[in-house]
Amino acid sequence: MDVAVALNDIHKTFGTHRAVDGLSFEIPRGTVFGLLGRNGAGKSTTIRMIMDIIRPDSGSIEILGRPMDGSVKDRLGYMPEERGLYPKMKVLDMLEFFGSVKGLKPAEARRRAIPWLERLELDEWKDKKVEDLSKGMQQKAQFITTVLHQPEVLILDEPFSGMDPVNQELFRDLLLELNKAGTTLIFSTHVMESAERLCNQIALIDSGRTVLSGSLASIKKKFGSNTVQLEFDGDGDFLESVPGVEKIHRYERFVEINMAEGESPQRLLEAATGRLVVRRFEVMEPTLHNIFIDQVGPGSDGETDAKELAHA
Repeated sequence: MDVAVALNDIHKTFGTHRAVDGLSFEIPRGTVFGLLGRNGAGKSTTIRMIMDIIRPDSGSIEILGRPMDGSVKDRLGYMPEERGLYPKMKVLDMLEFFGSVKGLKPAEARRRAIPWLERLELDEWKDKKVEDLSKGMQQKAQFITTVLHQPEVLILDEPFSGMDPVNQELFRDLLLELNKAGTTLIFSTHVMESAERLCNQIALIDSGRTVLSGSLASIKKKFGSNTVQLEFDGDGDFLESVPGVEKIHRYERFVEINMAEGESPQRLLEAATGRLVVRRFEVMEPTLHNIFIDQVGPGSDGETDAKELAHA
């Protein structure tokens, strides 16, 4: 399979802080790839190195089969977590400018921008200054600047950060459409629900190291299908003492229960029906959220990439 991005033993240190520590993985072309990890895991540093904004201390990165250079960079689209728009420019003028940066002629940039503005309901704002747009509208405009030149590889750093649910759903649909048309999508996130809905390939990193990488289907298969989702009425505190129960993840309306290897969920069902009103009992694959917690621990997501940003 063709490889869009290949990282080989990447290291990056800022002062005494080791942000990336021997990171290696490959991103196949045409996939939706999630770079996952808690805040501070090294995701943003990794993306900045892929984009050649900062250089690794050691190791190698190849993009579309070659080291990064100007011709390769024009085949990429990059939407950073810190949005970078020009507030005093009119929306359509700004899109023309960003298109020209990626090699489009002004008339072509405008021609491509109009359908995007219509699709994202910004066409009535095209002659307004960017600063007049709401935050949600600015996010849409930022997205258009990223895709206007029709990149082969689209890289998005925490793309759903700060978005309301309506815009999140809109962006998911747009991303999947682009992928269906052949664009390789790479995005970083610590929100496992977004990754599970979009990705077919992932790399889970922690403390700058690869914990898991590969297809989402194969990773879930590796962690088994001996997980039970149980929705019930009653006091379920006793479930932890049922033989064969290894771990319980509690949610507002249900629990997810990991059974020990080789244990049948039947015993759990019998115990539950004897003492609870069972609304739903489903044997399923483990969620990406629970795989994440099991592999890197609950930890704290309070630490951001501030150390990385301060030294980048």
